[in-house]
Amino acid sequence: MNPMVPRNRFLDEFFGDFPLGYSVKPLHGDPLPAPEKIKIDVKDNAKSFTVHAEMPGLKKDDIHVTVDGNVVTIQAEVKQHDADTEDGKLLHSERYYGSIQRSFTLPAAATESKAKAKYENGILTLNLPKKDPGGSKKITVT
Repeated sequence: MNPMVPRNRFLDEFFGDFPLGYSVKPLHGDPLPAPEKIKIDVKDNAKSFTVHAEMPGLKKDDIHVTVDGNVVTIQAEVKQHDADTEDGKLLHSERYYGSIQRSFTLPAAATESKAKAKYENGILTLNLPKKDPGGSKKITVT
């Protein structure tokens, strides 16, 4: 008898959202979201891009955005600290630190110097003006 039982992909997909064990998922709060879990909406306006990213539970000082041409990177430091005290005596304490990052490509380059970011009610809003394409230049042949 073979001790190795083949795995069923259907069951793997079905149970994929369940935690693997109690030691994997923090008991005090939500785990770090995977980068693909940062839900984004990108709107292409005539002169700019507007990006909305869902990032609940963070402080605006812990969110960092970089724009390099048409590549946008959103990074955040996640810090959770829970402590239970009873009459000044610490009975239980847990800390959970980490970072998440997501990058995506815009259809055109953005002007980094004019980009603006706002974080309110768990939503990061980016206004990224498009770079002027520059157009063509006529060269006189002499």
